Amino acid sequence: MDADEITSLVGREVYSNNGVFVGEVEDIQLNLDAETVTGLALSELNGDLFSAEMTGKKGVIVPYRWVRAVGDVVLINDVVERYDNDEVDEEIAV
Repeated sequence: MDADEITSLVGREVYSNNGVFVGEVEDIQLNLDAETVTGLALSELNGDLFSAEMTGKKGVIVPYRWVRAVGDVVLINDVVERYDNDEVDEEIAV
């Protein structure tokens, strides 16, 4: 992914692979040494999925490995099941 492609992700809406709105890309998490994208920082979260009381934060970081497709929107694996699971991936909390 080149710099233009990376910056074009900011502002895109993120949906789960079953069509549920998750949030909007606010920033990109990068590994500069490996020159790879490692996560998407989401804001404008779907209140039904994430509440400030649950996360303690205004956003979440979704691991980039969850991304299934990038187009007009970003499709990710189903976060509802992942987030509701008691074994929450540490990478999800910002």
